[in-house]
Parts: sequence; C-alpha cells; structure tokens
Amino acid sequence: MSGLIEALSSGTDHSDTGLHGTRWLDEQRARSLGCYDILDSEPEASFNDLAYLAASFCNAAAALICFFTPAGQWIKASWAGSAHAMRVENLPRHARLYDSSLHGNDNILLQTGMVEPALAAIKLRILASAPLTTPDGVVLGSLLLLDRRERALADGQREALGKLASQVMRLLELRRTLVGLSEANARLGQQNMSDALTGIPNRRAYDHRLAAEVSRAERTGEALSLLLADIDQFKTYNDEYGHLAGDAALQCVARLLRGALRPYDFLARYGGEEFAIILPSTDLTDALMVAERMRSLVATSDFPYRKLSLSIGVSRLDIESGARALVLAADNGLYRAKAAGRNKVVIGKLREDAVAGSARA
Repeated sequence: MSGLIEALSSGTDHSDTGLHGTRWLDEQRARSLGCYDILDSEPEASFNDLAYLAASFCNAAAALICFFTPAGQWIKASWAGSAHAMRVENLPRHARLYDSSLHGNDNILLQTGMVEPALAAIKLRILASAPLTTPDGVVLGSLLLLDRRERALADGQREALGKLASQVMRLLELRRTLVGLSEANARLGQQNMSDALTGIPNRRAYDHRLAAEVSRAERTGEALSLLLADIDQFKTYNDEYGHLAGDAALQCVARLLRGALRPYDFLARYGGEEFAIILPSTDLTDALMVAERMRSLVATSDFPYRKLSLSIGVSRLDIESGARALVLAADNGLYRAKAAGRNKVVIGKLREDAVAGSARA
C-alpha cells in the first residue's frame, strides 16, 4: 500500500479515526461532490491545464486531478510528458491510487513507500499529493504529482503545488456557478416557452416548432398539416360564469386535446381561447380525422356550467408556398367553420379556385 507522510500542514484537523467519523466524512464528501456535479463529467481543458502547470512547476513526470470515491479515486484531469503520456492516458478513470484517508489534515503529503498496483503498472509513484478542500474543510480530492522515483520537493515547489490546488477549487466553484446558471436559464427558457395557465407550449414555442417542422418537411418531402382550433362563444361563457370559470374551461380543453394527440404531435395555446396543433408526417385526410376526433371529444365532454364546442380549421403544407400560407389556410378554415354555424371542422384554402387544404397561395 501507499506510504505517505505529512509535508505541509495548515494546522486544521478534521480527522476522526472511528468508523462513525469515516462514515460521516464519506457522507459529507458525497454531498459536496453532488453539489459540484463533477463526478463522471467530461474532460475539460481548464482542469488539464492546471495538471500541466503542476507537473511543470515541480518537474514531475505527470500530474492528476482526482476526486475521492468510496472505491478510491476518480480522475478528472491529467497531464504527462511524452515518455509517460500513453501510460497515463490508459489509467482507468476510476482507480485506487492511494489511501485518501491519510488526508486527515488540510496538508500536502509526500510519497515514502510502496505504490498501489494501478500506479505500479505504469511505473510511476506519487511524488506529492495536495488536497482539494472545500471552504468548510471537506477534502474532496487531490492534485497528485507522479514521478519515477522519490525525491524531495523544494519549498517553492510545495508552495506552488498548494496554490495550484487552491486554483483547482476556485475553478470547481466557478464551474458550479456556471452549471447553476445554465440550469436556471434552462428553467427560465422552459417557463418562457410554456403557457402559465394551461401548462402546454405557448405561442413562442409554437413559432419555433412550426419553423423546425416546416424545415424538416422541406428536406424530407413528408407531409405536414396544421390545425387551428377555437372554443366557440367563449367570450359569452366568460361573461356569464366569470373569468375563473373561463380559466378552468381552458385548462380542461387543453387536457382533452393533449390526450387526443400522438406523442410526436405538438399542441400549443395560440392565443386567448385558440389552440394550434402541428401534425408532422400527416396528410390532409389523416389531419381531418384528428381534427374531427378532437371536435367530438370536446363536444361530448362535460364542463362545470354548460357544454362547449370547437371550430377547427385544417390545412396541409404546400412546399412552394411555405409556412405563412399553411397558417393562412388553416385560419381560413377556422373562419369558415365559424361562419357555417360553429362546432365544425373545415379544410381551409387561400383561393376560391384552389384545392381545399392545399395552402397554395
């Protein structure tokens, strides 16, 4: 096993030789590493650069940045000179390199004995190990120097190694901040793409999805259909029963429509009491069937105060006319459905002499 001795101590002792203390430390370390979200992450050039600087300052054959796990160490970054580069690269990312419990103090350790098999196999031993310590004193890992033989580090080299270990922790803190910001931005982006009342995608999300689906249809030549649906006489419903009742009705209709769609169809709140449904890989005949199923579902469902119904316009993408014509044709179908007495599905067209639903301008 590894033989390591304390070389430089900060004077702060976090050690506990009892089993309870070991378990407590493992739990603390696991929680901290979870907060940093570092284990099993992809290699990052910034960490590799710090390993390079550590090896260069201390004239070491190689340097590793690793984090402690119950089974040993997980290697986040490494650097080795040309003579050892291949062997160091072949080290498993999960390996036992030395006894991490020797970092009972916030100190730098020096190698003085046998090496673990993982290092013996690449003919290197630990020259020094600088702990990576959180602000609350938990040792998460270490910055390791590897060399072929034992030797003493000069005072300046030990000081440089300690400062580089501190830089690793600063980089880790920065990484955690950036990951947190990225997650927060993703949540904010999701909120910006969702309708607060119904929970389905909003108009902004619909615009993005429609552009993507039109582009895909243009590339592949597959059919693309669009439905625009509007709750009939919804203003009257709101006026008679109040806006809270109207909100509840919108939520119920959104649930019904979402349940009637295939996983790859896209439902969005288009505005007010209007919904848009994008149907990829769907020709006009199938789109008409989907629309009729939705209309029937809403018409036969019970709502708190009275029945509701949908008018739906249907169109199919014409590649030459593009997305705008697709939307205008569906809107035309919706207008005609309303004019025909509501609670109907009508295929839209942009010219009176055009084939219904072709969306040809």
